[in-house]
This record gives sequence, structure tokens and C-alpha cells, in this order.
Amino acid sequence: MSATLLDGKAIAARVRGEVADDVATYLAQTGHTPGLATILVGEDAASAVYVGGKQKACAEVGIRGFDHRLPADTSREDLLALIDELNANPDVSGILCQLPVPQHLDGVEITNRIAAHKDVDGLTIASAGRLALGMPGLVPCTPAGVMRLLEEAGVDPQGREAVIVGRSNLFGKPMAQLLLAANATVTICHSRTADLGEVCRRADILIAAVGVAHLVKGDWVKPGATVIDVGMNRLPGPPPTLTGDVDFAAAAEVAAAITPVPGGVGPMTIAYLLRNTLTAARMSA
Repeated sequence: MSATLLDGKAIAARVRGEVADDVATYLAQTGHTPGLATILVGEDAASAVYVGGKQKACAEVGIRGFDHRLPADTSREDLLALIDELNANPDVSGILCQLPVPQHLDGVEITNRIAAHKDVDGLTIASAGRLALGMPGLVPCTPAGVMRLLEEAGVDPQGREAVIVGRSNLFGKPMAQLLLAANATVTICHSRTADLGEVCRRADILIAAVGVAHLVKGDWVKPGATVIDVGMNRLPGPPPTLTGDVDFAAAAEVAAAITPVPGGVGPMTIAYLLRNTLTAARMSA
């Protein structure tokens, strides 16, 4: 492997340390502790693990956790009432409703019930609009984490061509906005992009986020490019393994820097959730 490995675990640990220091300073200045409320509806095992990890991370940096676990048959009215209560609670700086929610609930409606200044996922219409207009606000955690990875790799997006494979509201679109704000030339690819490999070969910064294992081949990578793999795919075993959207072994022979899966982008997401919670507390103050 010739590429430099971008160690998301190590970088996320530094971010968490920075947040812990800043939380302590905020507490000393204001007398208040930032608080994160998480909402989990139902008993999806993977979602329960994610929420548990977020609450544990909060405790480690001095953020107060409010953990709400609701049964799968929770009504729309009861869930919205809980969000309204958390919106009004001054001890709660940020609110996160774990997605997906059960089928009888509308995830978009639920997300947009969260007050914009407590939207630590950065997914409300207000947050998306502020990001698109270049206004300050809460930015989705994974794209924010990717920007930090690029910074740590010494990659300045200005003047570079960035290609994002994936156009989701959760990642692809906000990632494009952040790169545009950093003066990159951005192309967003999707399932109807003609000759996807040829488009990817133009990229100085190549970011894959579609959830298709090894979609991006080694010969799709421009020599010297920085490759960020946001995909997380479970391959059957034995034993079952996690892998990304990029053919890591082949791409690492061509790229200048690359993220592994796991241990690349994933840890950055929770680190920037903590950062967003502190930012939300400051916005409220």
C-alpha cells in the first residue's frame, strides 16, 4: 500500500479531547452543562448500539445525556409532544431522533419538529437552507468530520476537483455545500451518472457514499487523489466483515491518502455530534 492511511479513530480522539476542554471552559463561563437528548423509537439492535455509543461519548466529554427509549408503537402525537417538550427544555442543547423510525411515523416530519437551534444532526429544512446560503448554523456531522479528515491530511479543497458518489440529503448534498464553500469544484454522482468511472478519475478528492460494497474500483482513482470512503457494508461470513464502497486494496496503491473501513469516517461522525452539541449550547446562550 502506497497511500497514507487517514486514521479516523486517532483524529476523532483528538476532536473529542478538544470538545472536552471546550465543554469545561463553557461550564466555567456560563455555569451550565451542554445536554444532548437522543430519541430511539423501537428496538432495532443496530440503532440501539448507535444511540448507546452517542450517550457514552457524551459522558466522556462532560455533556449531559437525556436518553429517551420509546416503544415501536409510539404514536405520532406522543413523539411530537416529546420533541416539543425537549425543544422547550433549557437543559437540552441538542436533540437527535435516531433514524429510521417505524413505518407509521414520518422521519422528515419528526426531524423538522426539532428546533433549528437544537438540530445537532443538521437535517432540518432550516439547517439545510442556512448551509446552502453559506450562513452559520449546525452542519451534518459526517460531512463536517470529512472536512476535518481533509484538513488533517493537508488537503486544501480550494481549486481542486471533488467528486462525491452519492446525493443523499444526509451526506452527499451537505458534503457538496461544504466543499463548495471551501472553493472546490464539485461534481455529485448518482445511479444515473453516465460513465461513473470516468467521472471519478477526474477527482483530486474522491468521496464514496452510496452503500454498495467495492463500487469504486482501483482504476477509478486518479493517481495522487485523496479517497474518503463513507460506505459501511456488511459482507456475509464466516465471519461477517465490514467493508466500504471503495476497493480499498486496489485504491490504496494509487491514492495519496485513503480512509479505512471501519476506523475512518465513522468515528468522526460521533466526534462532530459532540462538537455540534456544544455549538448548539453556545447558540442558545
